[in-house]
Amino acid sequence: MNRMFVAVIPPESVIEDLDEFLSVRRDAAAFRWSTPDQLHLTLAFAEHVPDRSLDDAIERLETAAGRRTPFDLTVTGGGAFPNVAEGKVLYAGVATDAAEELDRVAAGSRNALVKAGVEVDGGRFRPHLTVARTGLPTELSNWVRLLDAYRGPTWTVSSFALVHSRLGEGPRKRPVYEVVAAFPFG
Repeated sequence: MNRMFVAVIPPESVIEDLDEFLSVRRDAAAFRWSTPDQLHLTLAFAEHVPDRSLDDAIERLETAAGRRTPFDLTVTGGGAFPNVAEGKVLYAGVATDAAEELDRVAAGSRNALVKAGVEVDGGRFRPHLTVARTGLPTELSNWVRLLDAYRGPTWTVSSFALVHSRLGEGPRKRPVYEVVAAFPFG
């Protein structure tokens, strides 16, 4: 069994810009901050991907990506899950003129996994990049206001990746993410 997710992985320049914005502010809160190599936009998450389903999932994800067209995306704004008053996850938002295409990319990746016999977790797709976890419910309105002032560089999304997530195997028991395969659009 493999813990995996399908994600849009921003280019290094986008990650560096967001990391630079956050780096001078991280000491102000004892959150578990995401490291730059952990920043991604999850399209579909699967807690348990059976080994027997992996090859089929990869083939179906390749087909799904082939049906999509590139679009521009910008990391901007922020929010908190489950809500700002009792946040456990602080995130950076995204903006695009191609919201429908982004939704189709997410739906296509989820459907590809399901058709390969993989149970996909999570509810409605809400595009974001997790920047920190709080542990306990925390009032995060000041942090969300701070992220609302952020606007990173725009880039063209032209692929997504299937990523293996190994919990607790990284430094300080953080997860380690390994790209299993990348799937170009079109």
